[in-house]
Amino acid sequence: MALVGKKAPSFKASAVINGEEIVEDFSLDQYLGKKHVVFFFYPKDFTFVCPTELHAFQEKLAEFESRGCAVVGCSTDTEQSHWGWLQLDKKQGGIKGVTYPIVADTTKVISLNFDTLFGDYDVNDNGDIIATGPMIAFRGLFLIDKEGTVRHQLINDLPLGRNVDEALRMVDALQYFETKGEVCPANWSKGKDGLKDTHAGVADYLTKH
Repeated sequence: MALVGKKAPSFKASAVINGEEIVEDFSLDQYLGKKHVVFFFYPKDFTFVCPTELHAFQEKLAEFESRGCAVVGCSTDTEQSHWGWLQLDKKQGGIKGVTYPIVADTTKVISLNFDTLFGDYDVNDNGDIIATGPMIAFRGLFLIDKEGTVRHQLINDLPLGRNVDEALRMVDALQYFETKGEVCPANWSKGKDGLKDTHAGVADYLTKH
């Protein structure tokens, strides 16, 4: 399911913020009208590839924040699992030092609505998820603008780690388009020129949707 061009699914869930504090009713709605958001899913706490990604996002966090962009992670583990992993040093396979929010999608509904849920399950007529085997999230990433609209999405299979620099480049590209009204060609990066819209109304249409 492509979410690009659509409103990001709304949710409220428990999360760990600032690397130590568990909060209830965390929502991306808090960023509406204020910040762009990179919202990413990862499969599982206490694994091998996942901590490399979470640390990579932390290493670039200041760059995202300097662009007015929040970074939020999410997996189907519990908030207690997130908290425990956050207390473990990097040398021990932990993610101590990560400060951006990590959402606990324990009901799997967030992953389902973002179409990143992997595993064995059915959905009944009431929309309830009926597990028939383990369920975790693919490596999904969504760039959401200040209006709450998804402008970019990427979903990798479980073994394939993401490039955080590419996520940052997409933030730059979106913000360049929003401020300049020019589109970004292949391999565009911050500091390069964009292309003026040669199709009347396209930039205006994209800005409004």
